[in-house]
Amino acid sequence: MLRFLYPPTCVLCGGKGAGDRDLCADCFGELPWNRHPCPRCAAPLPPDADTPLCGACIKRLPSWDTARSPLAYGFPVDKLVQRFKFEGDLAVGRLLGSLLAEYLAAGEDRPDCIVPVPLHASRLKERGFNQAVELARPVARRLKLKVRLDLCERSRATQVQSTLDADERRKNLKGAFTVTAPVQGLHVALLDDVVTTGATAESLAQSLREAGARQVSLWSACRAASAYA
Repeated sequence: MLRFLYPPTCVLCGGKGAGDRDLCADCFGELPWNRHPCPRCAAPLPPDADTPLCGACIKRLPSWDTARSPLAYGFPVDKLVQRFKFEGDLAVGRLLGSLLAEYLAAGEDRPDCIVPVPLHASRLKERGFNQAVELARPVARRLKLKVRLDLCERSRATQVQSTLDADERRKNLKGAFTVTAPVQGLHVALLDDVVTTGATAESLAQSLREAGARQVSLWSACRAASAYA
């Protein structure tokens, strides 16, 4: 009924959405799809790459086991993420979540639960919502998985990551996360809106590993070309 009264509108051009998506067919086709991802960290690779892993993963593997991300972090996806995260555009969040859910549904990887990357209480109060939680909802519905908000918390407020380089991001996040419930033997899927250097995911994955998680997957709506290291 809501879709009949308020039909989908493309969040990019303002035209009529295709099907149930807030995106038209033309804009859908022009999205920067992550067609050649590194299987370990999901960083976009060139089509003619002569190795299955990116250079950073060859040099040092991350603490998570696999990563999946349908989109590369480039125009216009970068603008959509900013609208969602900093302007509270929930229609954009709904779109990104549905695209991620469709992408993940095509795979066979089924973890025990989804853990959205937590925000510190002060940041959550400032923003009003956790973008990772909003993305996790459609993914959980599509894959029939539980979203666990009780497993981890961001126990220390940190500087905004976008203002820091890779080394500063790692230092900024050291000891930032605490595992707050048993994870022994679980396969946990971390979920975030965008992975850039991977420092946030690395810190959280390390904490889960140390607490006994059997396997850690990393899911995100989009992945920047820069590697995590």
